[in-house]
Amino acid sequence: MINDNLETHIIKRDIIIGSRRFSNLFWAIILFLGGVGFLLTGISTYYQKNFLPFVNTADLSFLPQGLIMTFYGIIGLSLSLFISLTIFWDVGSGYNEFNKQTELIRIVRRGFPGKNRKILLVYPFNNIKSIKLNIQEGINPKRIIYLCTKDEREIPLTPVEQPRSLKLLENEASNLARFLNIKLEGL
Repeated sequence: MINDNLETHIIKRDIIIGSRRFSNLFWAIILFLGGVGFLLTGISTYYQKNFLPFVNTADLSFLPQGLIMTFYGIIGLSLSLFISLTIFWDVGSGYNEFNKQTELIRIVRRGFPGKNRKILLVYPFNNIKSIKLNIQEGINPKRIIYLCTKDEREIPLTPVEQPRSLKLLENEASNLARFLNIKLEGL
């Protein structure tokens, strides 16, 4: 989600929130608790002793139920660890900067740790064709603003999140197109 907006008549900067969102924290906690529950239940069937006081594992055998529960527990804990690390590293955060003085567009994001952790895309104004608004409704709705270049590339400017209202997205896209003095597609 665009968290902050620094805008003058020369520079427009949109701050992008990455993985540090409540929904990611919620799922990391749920997966951790479920993973621990399944893992302890699976281990309980192996040792024939209840490690969880509210679960009776006497009716379960280690093969196949306990083994499957142990597997589910390990998968749940692994997914929880992965989501927790993406939150810690703040993957996806950054900003979009549109500078009329230097006539450059900078798109900066954080990636996973490593050699290419910082993602920096720079485009000159004369290489930009338009701003495109892509709206797809249905089971998995998508509402994305794209920066379209003259060589037919479409660079997403909005983060991955819950779809925002159409009015807010349309206003944001039209303000950006007006700021850059280029056409707006997709309305």
